Amino acid sequence: MGNRRSFLKTSGILLAASALPLSSFMIPQRKSKLGVALVGLGYYSKDILAPALQLTKYCELRGIVTGSPEKIPVWQKKYKIPDANVYNYENMHTIADNDDIDIVYIVLPNSLHKPYSIIGAEAGKHVWCEKPMAMNVSECEAIIQACNKNKVQLTIGYRLQHEPVTQTIIKWSQTKPYGTINSLYAEAGFYNRASDHNNWKLHKTLGGGAMYDMGVYPLNAVRYATGLEPISVSATHEYTRPNVFIADEITHFNLEFPNGITAQCKTSFAENINTMKVDCANGWYKAEPLQYYNGVSVLGSDGQKVSPFQGNQQAKQMDDDALAIMNKTAPIVPGEEGFKDIKVVEAIYKSAAQNGKRIPIA
Repeated sequence: MGNRRSFLKTSGILLAASALPLSSFMIPQRKSKLGVALVGLGYYSKDILAPALQLTKYCELRGIVTGSPEKIPVWQKKYKIPDANVYNYENMHTIADNDDIDIVYIVLPNSLHKPYSIIGAEAGKHVWCEKPMAMNVSECEAIIQACNKNKVQLTIGYRLQHEPVTQTIIKWSQTKPYGTINSLYAEAGFYNRASDHNNWKLHKTLGGGAMYDMGVYPLNAVRYATGLEPISVSATHEYTRPNVFIADEITHFNLEFPNGITAQCKTSFAENINTMKVDCANGWYKAEPLQYYNGVSVLGSDGQKVSPFQGNQQAKQMDDDALAIMNKTAPIVPGEEGFKDIKVVEAIYKSAAQNGKRIPIA
């Protein structure tokens, strides 16, 4: 105590030492957990992300942004969210004044990713944006620019790139345990009953359609499985229920990569499909399922198996992204990764509009 009084005296501080708590002289500590606000409280937030945030070590659910007032008391009761951390789409910008929130996770229809990602960035919050990143390249560029300008980190919600089995596939793109890759086949889709014609996934202008919703899975998969960027694409749309789907129901797209590698891909709202096969010079390996929330596994032509990850994919994704913010390191899936996919998606739609014409990808 004598040393402390001496320090106060020599520092010219007039307050009595007993009036200041010991913590006043401690170096401020980094937050043990970052606060996340979910923007949009639909199925993925309600049934997947919010429960996963109960399992995370480095981030936690602290806020919500919703346009549905009836959801607010339910979420507040279940997750103990204070009134001060509840926002709507009109006042979301005021989240800038809330130090309890570090991250906004954009979980909205695809057509709304750009405006609300930018609002979050301009509020000084780190931005986690669900896949696909945006509707087109220019929107992706605007999001990246806003995050860079406001010095916040941007990550895209490609949970699979955080998933250990998928990370093995990514590693194999470099180590090539089955030799040089020759070709790939990848597909992802589900049977969308389309019982609700107001569902945004049925409407192209809202970012709906199989390609935006499910097609980015096989697209992203063949990119990370090869470690390369496609140089051209040809694509076609197919419809089994043309009176229901205002957006694409089925999309076939074939990609050309450097070194003569080709990828045949498919996405669909008309069937349950979920696999990727990589054919190589000395064998093959297959991921099946390719992108479920659990159970992703790999089987090789030599009998080698990579067993499924036993943890929660979304919790691991969010913890990885939180650690990147806390440690000021590059995220696993930065905005530029989302941009690269959307550049190909734009070319896919352009090709399909021209009956499968080959479209170069710069």
